[in-house]
Amino acid sequence: MTTLILYNGPIYTLNPEQPQARAIAVRDGRILAVGSEGKVQAAAGSRAETINLSGRAVIPGLTDAHVHITWQGLLAQQVRLADTHSLAEALQRIAAGAKNLLPGAWLRGGGWSHTAWGGQWPTRTDLDRVCPDRPALLVRKDGHSTWVNSKALELAGITAATPDPAGGQIQRDRDGEPTGILLETAQALVRDIVTPPNTDERLKALRLALHEALSYGLTSLHIPPGTNPNDGREALHDLKLLRERGELSVRCLAHLAATDLDAAIALGVRSGLGDAWLRIGGLKIFADGSLGSETAEMLTHYEGRRHLGIATISVEELNDLVLRANQAGISVVIHAIGDAANRKVLDAIEGARNHIKSTAARAENATPGSLSLPNRIEHAQIVHPKDIGRFAALNVIASMQPIHATSDMQTADELWGARCATAYALRTLHEAGATLAFGSDAPVESLNPWLGIHAAVTRQRTDATPPGGWYPEQSLSLMDTFRGFCIGPAIASGEASDKGMLAPGMLGDLAVLTMDPFEMNQANLHTISVDMTIVDGKIIFERPT
Repeated sequence: MTTLILYNGPIYTLNPEQPQARAIAVRDGRILAVGSEGKVQAAAGSRAETINLSGRAVIPGLTDAHVHITWQGLLAQQVRLADTHSLAEALQRIAAGAKNLLPGAWLRGGGWSHTAWGGQWPTRTDLDRVCPDRPALLVRKDGHSTWVNSKALELAGITAATPDPAGGQIQRDRDGEPTGILLETAQALVRDIVTPPNTDERLKALRLALHEALSYGLTSLHIPPGTNPNDGREALHDLKLLRERGELSVRCLAHLAATDLDAAIALGVRSGLGDAWLRIGGLKIFADGSLGSETAEMLTHYEGRRHLGIATISVEELNDLVLRANQAGISVVIHAIGDAANRKVLDAIEGARNHIKSTAARAENATPGSLSLPNRIEHAQIVHPKDIGRFAALNVIASMQPIHATSDMQTADELWGARCATAYALRTLHEAGATLAFGSDAPVESLNPWLGIHAAVTRQRTDATPPGGWYPEQSLSLMDTFRGFCIGPAIASGEASDKGMLAPGMLGDLAVLTMDPFEMNQANLHTISVDMTIVDGKIIFERPT
């Protein structure tokens, strides 16, 4: 038996029955004892390996409840535009990236935000100036818009005569010509002609991204497919390979794409299938687009605009998918950002629940689908006040990313105005009884959870703006924020009895911090780093000294 004791530092357990301790012992992957140094030493015995914390704080391993982990690793190897502040700066970086590519290769990358460049959308002619001879495809930071050059449009056969696909839009100039911006499902018109990364390339990206996750104290990840429907099955395939090879060092919940529903039902796949390292999550569905791309579906017009965003799925199809999935024991994991999209999703979930209940009541031998994992809404960035209480009433997880509030606040103020009072409404949802599960949405935002923790507590950017915080009444306490990164995700993955807090019998997943988050200025929470990450009772990451 392998036993590890950590002592001489504050242990923040998140366990309400024992909130804090001075020592913890882990044996064979499970927590053996938590308490005083004497109590823990007595339980572990004299042959245990010991680590003197020297005052460093310990918390449960964090979970990122929404991360595109393969995309995170792939983008790290492509042209990265996330920190560019002008179109000129982005074009300079794109030109440099193009010089390093093999002949005939596509220029790939992303992370750009036109709102950070002054609000003007870039065009194919901008891109043509620095990359005229090879096709280029650059995904906006939110994944809901793609910027391409003329060569890419030509290869995809996109012209003024090409119709908009259902649930998408080809942005056009005054003459009807494509500008080079493709919104929502229109992105597939170009994406589908690009040779996708092969298994070895994806595995390399995964290893890079998983190592980065561990360096932040993340020990579990919830992985949804992106706008590419192949993401779900590829991620599950690759994570399974790493699991079989003994290389999966982070516990993963992998969601399915909506296009995989029929196959999952035929195979008898259910949410929660798997083990402590790799489990099947829910069915990922997109109800709308994003704020930055102005495709989030709203109940009333965007400020200063005459449009309501884009519904990426019809109400009929949404209702059908939710009902069929839930009947088969598959939870739904639905992307909804606008208040109209959130209402439609809540309606669909409520309708499915009522239908299943009524069917069971009418049929004596009925065996209605039961969900081992709750349904969830991903993002829930703006929810109408009348719909806030429905999350708890319907047992719908609010899977949110606190970093979006501070990243998006200027755009939200411009496009949603006074409606922002219930945007990124962490406290309102929490006080209404909703279970919050926090993540990053990386690579849309940084994978570093300490940026999200800082944002949830302060409602400020790391430069302390705006003074007092953006809608500070929506901030959370530090303890409630940690629950959102630990306990909420464990409830969402059906593993609340195994992880989310540090208590005897729970999984031995924890992080040793460089600073004590409860004894420091909360304005500096984003500066915390991790000295050591322990998964299954083993030291998986240790910061070089």
